Amino acid sequence: MTASRYDVLGIGNAIVDVIARAEDDFLVAQGMHKGGMALIDEARAAAIYAAMGPATESSGGSAANTIVGVASFGARAAFIGKVKGDELGKAFAHDIRAARVAFDVTPANGGPSTARCYIMVTPDGERTMNTFLGAAQDLKPDDIDEKTVADASIVYLEGYLWDPPQAKEAFIKAASIAHKAGRRVALTLSDSFCVDRYRAEFLDLIRKGIVDIVFSNEHELHSLYETADFAVATLALQKEAKLAVVTRSAKGCVVVTPDRIEAVPAAPVEQVVDVTGAGDLFAAGFLVGLARGKDHGTAAQLGAMAAAEVIQHVGARPAVSLKALAAENGLTL
Repeated sequence: MTASRYDVLGIGNAIVDVIARAEDDFLVAQGMHKGGMALIDEARAAAIYAAMGPATESSGGSAANTIVGVASFGARAAFIGKVKGDELGKAFAHDIRAARVAFDVTPANGGPSTARCYIMVTPDGERTMNTFLGAAQDLKPDDIDEKTVADASIVYLEGYLWDPPQAKEAFIKAASIAHKAGRRVALTLSDSFCVDRYRAEFLDLIRKGIVDIVFSNEHELHSLYETADFAVATLALQKEAKLAVVTRSAKGCVVVTPDRIEAVPAAPVEQVVDVTGAGDLFAAGFLVGLARGKDHGTAAQLGAMAAAEVIQHVGARPAVSLKALAAENGLTL
Protein backbone atom coordinates (compact mmCIF):
# COMPACT_ATOMS: atom_id res chain seq x y z
CA MET A 1 0.00 0.00 0.00
CA THR A 2 1.42 3.39 -0.99
CA ALA A 3 1.77 6.26 1.49
CA SER A 4 -1.32 8.43 1.76
CA ARG A 5 -1.51 12.06 0.62
CA TYR A 6 -4.38 12.73 3.04
CA ASP A 7 -5.01 11.43 6.54
CA VAL A 8 -8.79 11.74 6.13
CA LEU A 9 -11.09 12.46 3.18
CA GLY A 10 -14.65 13.42 4.05
CA ILE A 11 -17.57 12.96 1.66
CA GLY A 12 -20.82 14.62 2.65
CA ASN A 13 -23.37 17.38 2.23
CA ALA A 14 -21.85 20.83 1.66
CA ILE A 15 -24.14 23.00 3.77
CA VAL A 16 -24.16 26.53 5.18
CA ASP A 17 -25.55 26.62 8.72
CA VAL A 18 -27.93 29.39 9.77
CA ILE A 19 -27.95 29.34 13.57
CA ALA A 20 -30.35 31.12 15.93
CA ARG A 21 -31.34 30.82 19.56
CA ALA A 22 -34.93 29.73 20.19
CA GLU A 23 -37.22 28.80 23.06
CA ASP A 24 -38.90 25.40 23.22
CA ASP A 25 -42.31 26.93 22.46
CA PHE A 26 -40.93 28.19 19.13
CA LEU A 27 -40.12 24.59 18.18
CA VAL A 28 -43.64 23.51 19.14
CA ALA A 29 -45.23 26.35 17.18
CA GLN A 30 -43.15 25.44 14.12
CA GLY A 31 -43.89 21.71 14.41
CA MET A 32 -40.21 20.85 14.94
CA HIS A 33 -39.05 17.68 16.73
CA LYS A 34 -36.54 18.86 19.34
CA GLY A 35 -33.05 17.44 18.83
CA GLY A 36 -33.82 15.99 15.42
CA MET A 37 -33.08 16.81 11.80
CA ALA A 38 -35.88 17.31 9.28
CA LEU A 39 -35.44 17.57 5.52
CA ILE A 40 -37.34 20.54 4.11
CA ASP A 41 -38.07 22.08 0.71
CA GLU A 42 -37.16 25.61 -0.40
CA ALA A 43 -40.57 27.06 0.51
CA ARG A 44 -40.36 25.68 4.06
CA ALA A 45 -36.78 26.98 4.28
CA ALA A 46 -37.98 30.49 3.44
CA ALA A 47 -40.80 30.27 6.00
CA ILE A 48 -38.47 29.15 8.80
CA TYR A 49 -35.96 31.88 7.99
CA ALA A 50 -38.74 34.50 8.12
CA ALA A 51 -39.94 33.25 11.54
CA MET A 52 -36.60 32.70 13.32
CA GLY A 53 -34.74 35.31 15.36
CA PRO A 54 -31.37 36.96 14.62
CA ALA A 55 -29.09 34.40 13.04
CA THR A 56 -25.43 33.80 12.29
CA GLU A 57 -24.26 32.05 9.14
CA SER A 58 -21.33 29.68 9.03
CA SER A 59 -20.23 26.88 6.74
CA GLY A 60 -21.36 23.51 8.02
CA GLY A 61 -22.42 20.05 7.04
CA SER A 62 -21.63 17.12 9.32
CA ALA A 63 -18.71 15.56 7.43
CA ALA A 64 -17.37 18.99 6.45
CA ASN A 65 -17.28 19.98 10.14
CA THR A 66 -15.40 16.77 10.91
CA ILE A 67 -12.85 17.43 8.17
CA VAL A 68 -12.25 21.00 9.32
CA GLY A 69 -11.62 19.48 12.77
CA VAL A 70 -9.14 17.03 11.22
CA ALA A 71 -7.26 19.96 9.66
CA SER A 72 -7.31 21.83 12.99
CA PHE A 73 -5.36 18.91 14.46
CA GLY A 74 -2.69 19.60 11.85
CA ALA A 75 -3.62 16.49 9.84
CA ARG A 76 -3.92 16.39 6.05
CA ALA A 77 -7.56 16.73 5.06
CA ALA A 78 -9.74 16.78 1.95
CA PHE A 79 -13.48 17.09 1.34
CA ILE A 80 -15.89 16.18 -1.47
CA GLY A 81 -19.33 17.79 -1.49
CA LYS A 82 -21.50 19.68 -4.00
CA VAL A 83 -22.33 23.40 -3.93
CA LYS A 84 -23.86 25.73 -6.51
CA GLY A 85 -21.82 28.64 -7.85
CA ASP A 86 -23.95 31.11 -5.84
CA GLU A 87 -22.97 33.36 -2.92
CA LEU A 88 -23.49 30.67 -0.27
CA GLY A 89 -21.57 28.18 -2.42
CA LYS A 90 -18.67 30.58 -2.76
CA ALA A 91 -18.72 31.19 0.99
CA PHE A 92 -18.62 27.44 1.70
CA ALA A 93 -15.70 26.89 -0.68
CA HIS A 94 -13.79 29.83 0.78
CA ASP A 95 -14.31 28.71 4.38
CA ILE A 96 -13.27 25.10 3.92
CA ARG A 97 -10.17 26.04 1.92
CA ALA A 98 -9.27 28.68 4.50
CA ALA A 99 -9.29 25.86 7.07
CA ARG A 100 -6.52 24.16 5.03
CA VAL A 101 -8.79 21.49 3.56
CA ALA A 102 -8.38 20.42 -0.08
CA PHE A 103 -11.70 21.05 -1.88
CA ASP A 104 -11.73 20.65 -5.66
CA VAL A 105 -15.33 19.77 -6.60
CA THR A 106 -16.69 21.80 -9.54
CA PRO A 107 -19.72 23.87 -8.43
CA ALA A 108 -23.04 23.35 -10.19
CA ASN A 109 -24.12 26.06 -12.66
CA GLY A 110 -27.83 25.27 -12.70
CA GLY A 111 -30.33 23.54 -10.44
CA PRO A 112 -31.16 24.26 -6.80
CA SER A 113 -29.20 26.70 -4.64
CA THR A 114 -26.48 25.73 -2.17
CA ALA A 115 -27.76 23.67 0.77
CA ARG A 116 -28.51 25.33 4.08
CA CYS A 117 -29.46 24.10 7.52
CA TYR A 118 -31.54 26.19 9.92
CA ILE A 119 -30.39 25.30 13.43
CA MET A 120 -32.42 26.30 16.48
CA VAL A 121 -30.42 26.24 19.71
CA THR A 122 -32.59 26.05 22.84
CA PRO A 123 -31.42 27.32 26.26
CA ASP A 124 -30.22 23.80 27.23
CA GLY A 125 -27.77 23.82 24.29
CA GLU A 126 -29.77 21.24 22.30
CA ARG A 127 -29.93 21.83 18.54
CA THR A 128 -32.86 21.17 16.24
CA MET A 129 -32.06 21.15 12.54
CA ASN A 130 -34.09 21.81 9.40
CA THR A 131 -32.13 21.06 6.26
CA PHE A 132 -32.73 22.14 2.67
CA LEU A 133 -30.33 19.88 0.76
CA GLY A 134 -30.40 21.91 -2.45
CA ALA A 135 -27.27 21.46 -4.56
CA ALA A 136 -25.77 19.01 -2.03
CA GLN A 137 -28.12 16.26 -3.18
CA ASP A 138 -26.75 16.58 -6.71
CA LEU A 139 -23.48 14.93 -5.68
CA LYS A 140 -22.95 12.25 -8.33
CA PRO A 141 -20.55 9.34 -8.82
CA ASP A 142 -18.68 11.49 -11.39
CA ASP A 143 -17.83 13.93 -8.56
CA ILE A 144 -15.84 11.20 -6.81
CA ASP A 145 -12.23 11.61 -7.90
CA GLU A 146 -10.58 8.18 -7.84
CA LYS A 147 -7.08 9.47 -7.11
CA THR A 148 -8.23 11.62 -4.19
CA VAL A 149 -10.07 8.67 -2.61
CA ALA A 150 -7.19 6.26 -3.15
CA ASP A 151 -4.78 8.82 -1.66
CA ALA A 152 -6.64 9.05 1.67
CA SER A 153 -5.74 6.83 4.64
CA ILE A 154 -9.37 6.92 5.84
CA VAL A 155 -12.46 7.84 3.80
CA TYR A 156 -15.21 9.22 6.05
CA LEU A 157 -18.80 9.02 4.78
CA GLU A 158 -21.80 10.89 6.12
CA GLY A 159 -25.00 8.92 6.79
CA TYR A 160 -27.10 11.86 5.58
CA LEU A 161 -25.72 11.11 2.09
CA TRP A 162 -28.00 8.09 2.02
CA ASP A 163 -31.00 10.34 1.29
CA PRO A 164 -30.28 11.37 -2.35
CA PRO A 165 -30.04 8.26 -4.63
CA GLN A 166 -27.15 9.60 -6.75
CA ALA A 167 -25.18 10.51 -3.64
CA LYS A 168 -25.74 6.96 -2.40
CA GLU A 169 -24.12 5.68 -5.60
CA ALA A 170 -21.21 8.09 -5.08
CA PHE A 171 -20.85 6.76 -1.53
CA ILE A 172 -20.59 3.13 -2.71
CA LYS A 173 -18.15 4.09 -5.48
CA ALA A 174 -15.88 5.81 -2.97
CA ALA A 175 -15.93 2.84 -0.59
CA SER A 176 -15.01 0.48 -3.41
CA ILE A 177 -12.09 2.66 -4.57
CA ALA A 178 -10.84 3.02 -1.00
CA HIS A 179 -10.84 -0.73 -0.33
CA LYS A 180 -9.10 -1.49 -3.64
CA ALA A 181 -6.36 0.91 -2.54
CA GLY A 182 -6.07 -0.80 0.86
CA ARG A 183 -7.66 2.12 2.73
CA ARG A 184 -10.27 2.15 5.49
CA VAL A 185 -13.84 3.41 5.20
CA ALA A 186 -15.71 5.07 8.06
CA LEU A 187 -19.43 5.86 8.33
CA THR A 188 -21.25 8.15 10.73
CA LEU A 189 -24.91 7.21 11.26
CA SER A 190 -25.64 10.96 11.48
CA ASP A 191 -29.08 11.02 13.13
CA SER A 192 -31.53 8.56 14.69
CA PHE A 193 -34.21 9.63 12.19
CA CYS A 194 -31.74 8.92 9.38
CA VAL A 195 -31.23 5.44 10.87
CA ASP A 196 -35.01 4.98 11.04
CA ARG A 197 -35.18 5.65 7.29
CA TYR A 198 -32.30 3.38 6.28
CA ARG A 199 -31.81 0.86 9.10
CA ALA A 200 -31.63 -2.24 6.88
CA GLU A 201 -29.24 -0.59 4.44
CA PHE A 202 -26.91 0.69 7.18
CA LEU A 203 -26.82 -2.76 8.78
CA ASP A 204 -26.04 -4.20 5.36
CA LEU A 205 -23.08 -1.80 4.95
CA ILE A 206 -21.70 -2.96 8.30
CA ARG A 207 -22.35 -6.68 7.79
CA LYS A 208 -20.85 -6.77 4.29
CA GLY A 209 -17.74 -4.90 5.40
CA ILE A 210 -18.41 -1.96 3.07
CA VAL A 211 -17.61 0.22 6.10
CA ASP A 212 -14.77 -0.60 8.49
CA ILE A 213 -15.43 2.01 11.19
CA VAL A 214 -18.85 3.09 12.51
CA PHE A 215 -19.60 6.26 14.49
CA SER A 216 -22.87 6.38 16.39
CA ASN A 217 -24.41 8.08 19.40
CA GLU A 218 -26.70 6.33 21.89
CA HIS A 219 -29.92 7.36 20.13
CA GLU A 220 -28.67 6.15 16.76
CA LEU A 221 -27.50 2.85 18.25
CA HIS A 222 -30.89 2.25 19.88
CA SER A 223 -32.58 3.00 16.56
CA LEU A 224 -30.18 0.74 14.63
CA TYR A 225 -31.02 -2.32 16.73
CA GLU A 226 -34.55 -1.25 17.75
CA THR A 227 -33.95 -1.65 21.47
CA ALA A 228 -33.86 0.75 24.42
CA ASP A 229 -31.31 -1.47 26.19
CA PHE A 230 -27.83 0.00 25.68
CA ALA A 231 -26.00 -3.20 26.65
CA VAL A 232 -28.06 -5.33 24.27
CA ALA A 233 -27.51 -2.88 21.40
CA THR A 234 -23.77 -2.64 22.11
CA LEU A 235 -23.35 -6.42 22.11
CA ALA A 236 -25.24 -6.63 18.82
CA LEU A 237 -22.92 -4.02 17.34
CA GLN A 238 -19.88 -5.89 18.67
CA LYS A 239 -20.92 -9.02 16.76
CA GLU A 240 -21.18 -7.13 13.45
CA ALA A 241 -18.74 -4.21 13.31
CA LYS A 242 -14.97 -4.33 12.79
CA LEU A 243 -14.61 -1.14 14.85
CA ALA A 244 -17.28 1.17 16.23
CA VAL A 245 -17.45 4.12 18.60
CA VAL A 246 -20.64 5.04 20.45
CA THR A 247 -20.71 8.50 22.02
CA ARG A 248 -22.77 9.01 25.18
CA SER A 249 -22.59 12.78 25.84
CA ALA A 250 -21.44 13.41 29.43
CA LYS A 251 -20.92 9.66 29.95
CA GLY A 252 -18.08 9.66 27.41
CA CYS A 253 -17.97 6.92 24.81
CA VAL A 254 -17.43 3.22 24.29
CA VAL A 255 -15.03 1.83 21.68
CA VAL A 256 -16.34 -1.47 20.34
CA THR A 257 -14.22 -4.14 18.63
CA PRO A 258 -14.96 -7.86 18.17
CA ASP A 259 -12.82 -8.73 21.22
CA ARG A 260 -13.50 -5.89 23.66
CA ILE A 261 -15.67 -2.94 24.71
CA GLU A 262 -13.65 -0.06 26.15
CA ALA A 263 -15.24 2.87 27.99
CA VAL A 264 -13.50 6.24 27.70
CA PRO A 265 -14.67 9.21 29.84
CA ALA A 266 -15.78 12.57 28.45
CA ALA A 267 -13.45 15.55 28.68
CA PRO A 268 -14.32 18.18 31.32
CA VAL A 269 -16.63 21.01 30.23
CA GLU A 270 -17.20 24.27 32.12
CA GLN A 271 -20.46 25.21 30.39
CA VAL A 272 -22.44 23.69 27.54
CA VAL A 273 -23.34 26.51 25.15
CA ASP A 274 -24.26 24.72 21.91
CA VAL A 275 -23.98 20.97 21.25
CA THR A 276 -23.98 21.49 17.47
CA GLY A 277 -21.03 19.61 16.03
CA ALA A 278 -20.16 17.58 19.14
CA GLY A 279 -20.35 14.25 17.31
CA ASP A 280 -18.67 15.70 14.22
CA LEU A 281 -15.67 16.92 16.20
CA PHE A 282 -15.47 13.73 18.24
CA ALA A 283 -15.12 11.87 14.94
CA ALA A 284 -12.37 14.31 13.87
CA GLY A 285 -10.24 13.54 16.90
CA PHE A 286 -10.80 9.79 16.71
CA LEU A 287 -10.02 9.66 12.99
CA VAL A 288 -6.83 11.69 13.40
CA GLY A 289 -5.77 9.33 16.18
CA LEU A 290 -6.40 6.29 13.96
CA ALA A 291 -4.66 7.84 10.95
CA ARG A 292 -1.62 8.63 13.10
CA GLY A 293 -1.43 5.10 14.50
CA LYS A 294 -2.68 5.80 18.03
CA ASP A 295 -4.46 3.15 20.09
CA HIS A 296 -8.24 3.30 20.31
CA GLY A 297 -8.26 4.75 23.83
CA THR A 298 -5.98 7.64 22.85
CA ALA A 299 -7.98 8.25 19.67
CA ALA A 300 -11.15 8.45 21.81
CA GLN A 301 -9.46 10.93 24.16
CA LEU A 302 -8.62 13.15 21.20
CA GLY A 303 -12.24 12.91 20.10
CA ALA A 304 -13.56 13.74 23.57
CA MET A 305 -11.26 16.76 23.81
CA ALA A 306 -12.40 18.10 20.42
CA ALA A 307 -16.09 17.58 21.29
CA ALA A 308 -15.63 19.37 24.62
CA GLU A 309 -14.07 22.35 22.85
CA VAL A 310 -16.83 22.79 20.29
CA ILE A 311 -19.80 22.57 22.69
CA GLN A 312 -18.47 25.47 24.79
CA HIS A 313 -19.16 28.04 22.08
CA VAL A 314 -21.77 28.69 19.37
CA GLY A 315 -20.99 27.00 16.06
CA ALA A 316 -19.97 23.55 14.89
CA ARG A 317 -16.30 24.17 14.12
CA PRO A 318 -13.34 24.63 16.48
CA ALA A 319 -12.58 28.12 17.76
CA VAL A 320 -8.97 27.26 18.67
CA SER A 321 -6.21 25.08 17.23
CA LEU A 322 -7.02 21.50 18.21
CA LYS A 323 -3.37 20.58 17.62
CA ALA A 324 -2.31 23.12 20.25
CA LEU A 325 -5.10 22.01 22.60
CA ALA A 326 -3.99 18.39 22.26
CA ALA A 327 -0.43 19.37 23.15
CA GLU A 328 -1.68 21.28 26.22
CA ASN A 329 -3.50 18.14 27.31
CA GLY A 330 -0.45 15.91 26.82
CA LEU A 331 -1.89 14.21 23.73
CA THR A 332 0.87 14.05 21.11
CA LEU A 333 0.05 13.44 17.44
